Amino acid sequence: MAVEEEGLRVFQSVRIKIGEAKNLPTYPGPNKMRDCYCTVNLDQEEVFRTKIVEKSLCPFYGEDFYCEIPRTFRHLSFYIFDRDVFRRDSIIGKVAIQKEDLQKYHNRDTWFQLQHVDADSEVQGKVHLELRLSEVITDTGVVCHKLATRVLECQGLPIVNGQCDPYATVTLAGPSRSEAKKTKVKKKTNNPHFDEVFYFEVTRPSSYNKKSHFDIEDVDEVDKMEIRVDLWNASNLKFGDEFLGELRLPLKFLRQSSSYEAWYFLQPRDNDYYSPLRDVLLKSADVEPVSASAAHILGEVCREKQEAAIPLVRLFLHYGRIVPFISAIANAEVKRTQDPNTIFRGNSLTSKCIDETMKLAGMHYLQVTLKPIIDEICQVHKPCEIDPVKLKDGENLENNRENLRQYVDRIFTVITKSGVSCPTVMCDIFFSLRESAAKRFQGDLDVRYTAVSSFIFLRFFAPAILSPNLFQLTPHHPDPQTSRTLTLISKTIQTLGSLSKSKSANFKESYMATFYDYFNEQKYADAVKNFLDLISSSGRRDHKSIEQPILLKEGTLKLTVKKVDGNSSCRFMIKRAQGRKRFGMKNFKKRWFRLTNHEFTYQKSKGDHPLCSIPIENILAVERLEEESFKMKNMFQVIQPERRVLYIQANNCVEAKDWIDILTKVSQCNKKRLTVYHPSAYLNGHWLCCKATADNTPGCTPCTGGLPANIQLDIDGDRETERIYSLFNLYMPKLEKMQEACGSKSVYDGPEEEEYSTFIIDDPKETYKTLKLIIEGVGNLEQEHAQYKRDKFKKTKYGSQEHPIGDKSFQTYIRQQSEISAHSI
Repeated sequence: MAVEEEGLRVFQSVRIKIGEAKNLPTYPGPNKMRDCYCTVNLDQEEVFRTKIVEKSLCPFYGEDFYCEIPRTFRHLSFYIFDRDVFRRDSIIGKVAIQKEDLQKYHNRDTWFQLQHVDADSEVQGKVHLELRLSEVITDTGVVCHKLATRVLECQGLPIVNGQCDPYATVTLAGPSRSEAKKTKVKKKTNNPHFDEVFYFEVTRPSSYNKKSHFDIEDVDEVDKMEIRVDLWNASNLKFGDEFLGELRLPLKFLRQSSSYEAWYFLQPRDNDYYSPLRDVLLKSADVEPVSASAAHILGEVCREKQEAAIPLVRLFLHYGRIVPFISAIANAEVKRTQDPNTIFRGNSLTSKCIDETMKLAGMHYLQVTLKPIIDEICQVHKPCEIDPVKLKDGENLENNRENLRQYVDRIFTVITKSGVSCPTVMCDIFFSLRESAAKRFQGDLDVRYTAVSSFIFLRFFAPAILSPNLFQLTPHHPDPQTSRTLTLISKTIQTLGSLSKSKSANFKESYMATFYDYFNEQKYADAVKNFLDLISSSGRRDHKSIEQPILLKEGTLKLTVKKVDGNSSCRFMIKRAQGRKRFGMKNFKKRWFRLTNHEFTYQKSKGDHPLCSIPIENILAVERLEEESFKMKNMFQVIQPERRVLYIQANNCVEAKDWIDILTKVSQCNKKRLTVYHPSAYLNGHWLCCKATADNTPGCTPCTGGLPANIQLDIDGDRETERIYSLFNLYMPKLEKMQEACGSKSVYDGPEEEEYSTFIIDDPKETYKTLKLIIEGVGNLEQEHAQYKRDKFKKTKYGSQEHPIGDKSFQTYIRQQSEISAHSI
């Protein structure tokens, strides 16, 4: 859709040119064409309507509209309608532009993508509420809570089809109850004054339910309840009451103040039927014990752990909860592990979830690390067979060994040097694994490495080398010779990364044990440990919890320093005197820099005592510096608390990027990291970038969000929740069996009954409560699906385009409805 705005003088007036629309969806009928018009709306109030363009899917309007805007608004909206003579005109789609964004389209012809319109999302206006929560003592001396909700007034409600007769419904909703009350209808006004008070009994005395000794009402009911206010237009007799907007408020905020009064913007209706189930799933990381969480229960009832891991990982990644979830289930698994040599070796939910996370988050990481060498191996076809029995005529065993050794050495080097590119989400998970393993097996100093290497080498790099096509490193499965070469490389890399004490015992074939002698040097083990230290320590909050600092990078750089208080404390120049002249090359000194996982230091020369030490937790941002600041290339800045900045020049652009990447990597989880920064320096009394004169002006540019390898996933959270719902529904008998197992464990503390022994149930009561929420949620969704099917079939007839004669789904539905009717009779 093409629109042009002109003359936006502080948004007091607007001139709009409505051009044309293209490729509208066809009408579901024989002629396919539509009779379309466009409206201009301030929020939901229509202020202009174009002519109707008949029988077209690409209507051209070419109409101008000019008006003085008489009121405040949030969105300037454009709706495309399809005229219908017999029914209400239907909305094809809309374009909504926020008031703040209008200036972007000033004097420009712009095409916009039409957005789907849900009637329940079209809201405007605000509501004035007063809430009061009081404690009441009953005749029996029991303390209960009562809520008084006062609906005072509304402003700016939409006028629908020329009229607005609003009323409000007030609902108190909780996990197991819903109570609604209604105001009087106010005629012919979009600014109604209600001033009505409704009283609700929030908590009641606990009651015993004979169905189960777990089904006792929660005493702390307030925190689980919400008050919902819905606004409706009551006067549309032909089409029924119309939804105008809603407001949802959790009652737990009244814990701090028993009385609360405020204005609220009305919000679109929450028609997300999956939100209750999704909320239960996303809270899994916070449930104690985690075995009582919805996500863990899904892993228990699914036939294969992979079946549960795929949608769970995608859902938690989408909502940014994957690290706490995996940390919780991994910690629980480590506590159940008796032997450090078997840690994370089984096909548990933890292992499958980490595998799936690495597959999704690490795809780019594999591309930049392995793909160049994998491509070379596939193209060059160097002979690498080292099994004497399989040698081809004319091949030399020693030459093949050397070819293979070179490939292994190169791949091993790029892997162990790639720690800075490892995605943050993977590093945070590895940090959690390392901490859990080290805490559980304190006497085994290597377990902190093997807990991580069992995933990054055994389940990530080695499989990607073995089957590059499955990890999108090659388009097709390699030919037999290349596949054999990759198999030999994968075996060797896997063994190098395992850090096992007896390497030769890992190989069944003697020729592999002989070949591995090339790599029986301490430098390979040291390289693996340094790599594992880097990828499992960048996510930590306390960088000094590792006994010995790990050297990550060092080298000569130039920097400029201003001493503020006469000693060598690191107060770097950010606060310069007004009018100071531009700094030049003579202000920059060569220094030797060292970065460990503890601190960033520099000294006059390598080996000297440090002149300055910056703890990693004090690095708030690491960003490039624009060349204009000092007329010098390859500059970057390390920003610290109290607006202190260290300006550094690298020798070349590659070195600058390396330092920025690794400094960002080790500091990006710091709690006080900045969100904005100044890309230039403060010189001559102002910031060169934004011209602000105050040296303490907040930054003018957003900080970079992380390294390029960080995860960027296009995941549909609703789709993944739907898949999890389908799994719960499929395994409903197991959920019910698990519920029975909870009751059995709680009343009989003896040997487990065989039929229940397959479930991990650490806390029967908490597990039962979660199972009850899951079963109720799945049941509600089943009802919604059934209602959707009924509504869908009612709107169409057998023999229509949507349901041609012979449609088995329609026939099945008709038969089921007949059976239901007969049963009712």
